[in-house]
Amino acid sequence: MTSHAQESTVGGATAVGDPALLHRRLGRADLRAVSEVRRTLREVLLHWGKPERADVAELLTSEIVTNALVHTDDDAVLTATVREHRLRVEVRDFVAQRPSPRVPHADDGTGGRGLLLVQSLADAWGVRTQDGGKAVWFELDGGLT
Repeated sequence: MTSHAQESTVGGATAVGDPALLHRRLGRADLRAVSEVRRTLREVLLHWGKPERADVAELLTSEIVTNALVHTDDDAVLTATVREHRLRVEVRDFVAQRPSPRVPHADDGTGGRGLLLVQSLADAWGVRTQDGGKAVWFELDGGLT
C-alpha cells in the first residue's frame, strides 16, 4: 500500500524566524494526494490574506501538483512557505523536461489549462532546473494593504 504523504511537515516554524511551512513528498501518480494537499494548505492559510487569495492558492497548488504527478513517472515534493503576506508554493519533480503553457483546444475537455491558470492568476511564477529535475513555483500576495 502506497502512502499519499510519505513525509509531511505542516504548520509552525522549524526554527526561530522561519516562515509557516508545508513540506510533503508525493508518491508517483498518487492523485489522491491532490485533495490532501489542498486540505492541508487550506489549514496553513487559515489566517493568511484575503479568503479569495487562499482559494486561488489552493487552485494553483492543485494544478502544479497534478501536473507533476500526471506528466512524470516519479515522486514529487511540495513546499509551501508563508512570509508575512506572501505565499510561495513549489513542486519539485525529478524529470528534467520543462513544461510550458499551451493553448488548449476546445475538444481537450478540461486538460491543458493548468499552467495557463498559474500564468494568469499568480503574481509571479516560473520553472527552474534543479538536480536532474525541475521545480515549478508560484507566488501570491495575500491581498492585504
